[in-house]
Amino acid sequence: MTTSAKPTIGRVESAAVTLDAKDFKGKVNPDWCPGCGDFGVLNCVQRACAELGFRPHELLVVSGIGCSSNFPGFFNAYGMHTLHGRALAVATGAKMANQDLTVIVTGGDGDGYGIGGNHFTHTARRNVDLTYLVMNNQIYGLTTGQLSPTSREGMKTKSSPFGSVETPANPILTSIMAGATFVARGFSADGKHLVDLIKQAIQHKGFSHIDIFSPCVTFNHENTFAFFRPRVKHLEDIGHDPGDWKAACERAMEWGDTIYTGVFYKTDEKRSLDDKEPVLEGAPLVHRPLGLSSEQAHKLLQRML
Repeated sequence: MTTSAKPTIGRVESAAVTLDAKDFKGKVNPDWCPGCGDFGVLNCVQRACAELGFRPHELLVVSGIGCSSNFPGFFNAYGMHTLHGRALAVATGAKMANQDLTVIVTGGDGDGYGIGGNHFTHTARRNVDLTYLVMNNQIYGLTTGQLSPTSREGMKTKSSPFGSVETPANPILTSIMAGATFVARGFSADGKHLVDLIKQAIQHKGFSHIDIFSPCVTFNHENTFAFFRPRVKHLEDIGHDPGDWKAACERAMEWGDTIYTGVFYKTDEKRSLDDKEPVLEGAPLVHRPLGLSSEQAHKLLQRML
């Protein structure tokens, strides 16, 4: 850790201190399988937050249930490990209570696109100012290898031994159509690129969604690092315009020998929910007087205990 003057970056007011990625390392070591793609995502989030000049108390990380949803325990910041598929709902409440807090939501494809699909759709529609990082391994890893919403048609798993008959979800297209204002895709083995995407997502004012290929080395032997490496290509390298909604949708539907990563869609024309809600004008709710006497507050708390 070194001391130096640092300018305000994005929505963060930095103190005269510079943190390194290791300063965001949690007290608990990750318990993921050796080689899991989630290690790369964790490292990239730590690097991104350090480069943006955050301090741990300025961040809240919220997750649901799943291997990747253990993330808050491995990251040095405020954290909440919530219910299956409900991370975005909890994160929305936290953001509405304190819009000055930077809120990052982490989870997997089952948690986010399966049981949490309804919250995913409406959080994007409302354009809540959150950064949503989905570690997409195209399998249910925590429950030892069942079909997930993003598993390919025909894939054989414990829950589809004769091959899946379901059409896989397209999270990028879904996110764009639902109203998200920053939609990107990353790859956990492409660290420099992913760090840049995460930094852009955090700095964006509105709902930022990054679908991240994070291979499960134990239960998914199809969508491996070896599968993605020759196929992944950066949208930046083909001159894609993130402001072009139609082009973003077209690129989102491409899947084959070339699979694009990068920013598919971005717009600043839609206001975020906290900017539109009249009740939130002024100081964050958490800093306002409660409006109750100490006796009333005590009685209320007693009823909830």
